[in-house]
Amino acid sequence: MSRPYAKLPPLIDYGLIPLINLVVAFAVAGLVVLVVGESPVEAAALMIRGAFGYGEGIGFTLYYATSFIFTGLAVAVAFHGGLFNIGGEGQAYIGGLGVAAVALTLGGILPWWLNLPLAVALSCAFGAAWAFIPAILQAKRGSHIVITTIMFNFIAAAVMVYLLVGALKPAGTMSPGTGTFEAGGQLPKLKELFALFGFNLGGAPLNVSLFIALAAAFFVWVLIWRTRLGYEIRTLGFSPRAARYAGMSHTRLIVVTMMVSGGLAGMMALNPVMGDQYRLLIDFPGGAGFVGIAVALMGRGHPAGIIPAAILFGVLYQGGAELAFDMPAISRDMIVIIQGLVILFAGAMENMFRPGVGAAYQWVRFRTAEPAGADVEESR
Repeated sequence: MSRPYAKLPPLIDYGLIPLINLVVAFAVAGLVVLVVGESPVEAAALMIRGAFGYGEGIGFTLYYATSFIFTGLAVAVAFHGGLFNIGGEGQAYIGGLGVAAVALTLGGILPWWLNLPLAVALSCAFGAAWAFIPAILQAKRGSHIVITTIMFNFIAAAVMVYLLVGALKPAGTMSPGTGTFEAGGQLPKLKELFALFGFNLGGAPLNVSLFIALAAAFFVWVLIWRTRLGYEIRTLGFSPRAARYAGMSHTRLIVVTMMVSGGLAGMMALNPVMGDQYRLLIDFPGGAGFVGIAVALMGRGHPAGIIPAAILFGVLYQGGAELAFDMPAISRDMIVIIQGLVILFAGAMENMFRPGVGAAYQWVRFRTAEPAGADVEESR
């Protein structure tokens, strides 16, 4: 992934700059809250309390974050290859077909711990297959990946509606969707695990797919920074011409990168389909594919940044719902505005403060190095 500015130390690049962006975003959001006649400090306290103040809130926050980790990783892998995969929503949607195929056929035969790896593999395969077509169009025909992935989101939605109101809908039911999965197609909740630490998750749908998401984050770190393929992907993203001169196959790298990205997005379906709803429903991704873009941008494309960024957006979702309930003057639309401001400053305008921070860093570095140079001159 190419950089428009000079490289800064990781602590500044992945820590300080996103933190400054986040503070500015919440400061502007505080002005919006102030305009409607409410206290920004009280609103922030309510949001934090709703997300982390009790066990059930923590459970919902981590449940939302699990989906965002998958989609954030998907977007990040494509970023490193110089590709902008906006099709995570559609790829997650199609990935749900893979999850449902395992849960519906084997849910009454095998236990969940045997069905889980099969569901992971099939959801990944379905998501990768859905990303393959835009990838091959980009690699072979030069079709812009942004346009094709956006269009495939609409195609995925149409395909899923067609299936869920037709072939996959049980006979005699009016609700669009599959039948409820058997016990082997239902992932266990993490209530007992969190109860050991004194947290009562209540009705929160947090499930074992959280650990799959964390494992996926580790996989992406190994793939991008510890393998030859990852080096080739980063080379393609930094300089396609250099990759071509080095003998790397441009077509192969684009297709592989997009398929890995699509596979990660498809795995997102594990969380809501197999871990919460226990059936395949229309529009189950709920916009997680688009939130993943902001998560990847805010996390600087690194799993260590994507995980806390996903938790932050989980806080905005869960804490925002609590805030809208406790402060009637702040409607759900206002929560969407606050989320949009975070996306604006932490995502779209991520480099706004980079020149100033870089100049300040260089000045401090020069000032701290100056006395050492003066001592050398005096010794001479």
